[in-house]
Amino acid sequence: MGSNVLYIEDNPDNMTLVKRALESRGYVLLEAFNGLNGVARAEQDEVDLILLDINLPDIDGYEVARRIRSSGKNKLAYVPIIAITANALKGDAEKALAAGCDVYMSKPINIRELWARVEAFVPSPKAGGHAG
Repeated sequence: MGSNVLYIEDNPDNMTLVKRALESRGYVLLEAFNGLNGVARAEQDEVDLILLDINLPDIDGYEVARRIRSSGKNKLAYVPIIAITANALKGDAEKALAAGCDVYMSKPINIRELWARVEAFVPSPKAGGHAG
């Protein structure tokens, strides 16, 4: 069984890129295209890790992270959140961490870095599962 990664991202190209990259490693990608939908999916689905875009059309990623961390679903207080954003300004990483994110990555997304960051929190289902 794969590990569930929720990606909250409004850009379909980024969603497709990350979906392909993670599914190739055996992860199951759950999609949310705005912040409110992302919070709802985190609360209703079993999620092992959250990838969170900061610039969303409704509520920003900082608010999404705060809502997930304060959710009534206790497990969400501990689910790792990786913030992914094009905002590379001084102070953005600190803002993301203060909102409840565990790690901060900048766009454009580097697939090798993404794999390494995700696998640091949730080992790849394919890593130890195949003989060879």
